[in-house]
Amino acid sequence: MPRPTKAPVPLWLWWWGTLPPDLATVWHIYIARFAIEHLFRFFKQALKWTVPKLRSPASADRWTWLLILVYAQLRLAQPLVQEHRLPWHPPVATEKLTPARVRRAFSSLLPTLGSPVSVPKPCGLSPGRPKNKRSPPAKRFPASKLTL
Repeated sequence: MPRPTKAPVPLWLWWWGTLPPDLATVWHIYIARFAIEHLFRFFKQALKWTVPKLRSPASADRWTWLLILVYAQLRLAQPLVQEHRLPWHPPVATEKLTPARVRRAFSSLLPTLGSPVSVPKPCGLSPGRPKNKRSPPAKRFPASKLTL
């Protein structure tokens, strides 16, 4: 935990309910927000959460669940990978590897895992789209906007 450089500033909390909350619990939740913010940053920057231009809310939900599964895979692969560090990164013990470093070393783990699928079978040339036939434009959904 960083050392404060100035006198601590009072933390004002607002609560609506029948019983006041336990302040120790509230403090732990407040401290945990930093880890949550870093998780969202990792999802956006490293896993490209916001990059695809998805056309429907259902596909956006599927993309989010897929990234959650990817993150779980990275956490589970942490003890299995050897660190692949860049020259300017200091060495880190395997049990302290971050998800970003596990992601960097994950490609060396894939050949050892194997694959449950069989080799694709050749099926010849596909007929393709008929001549002078165009696909209709994709259906677009408007972005939801909140007004205050």
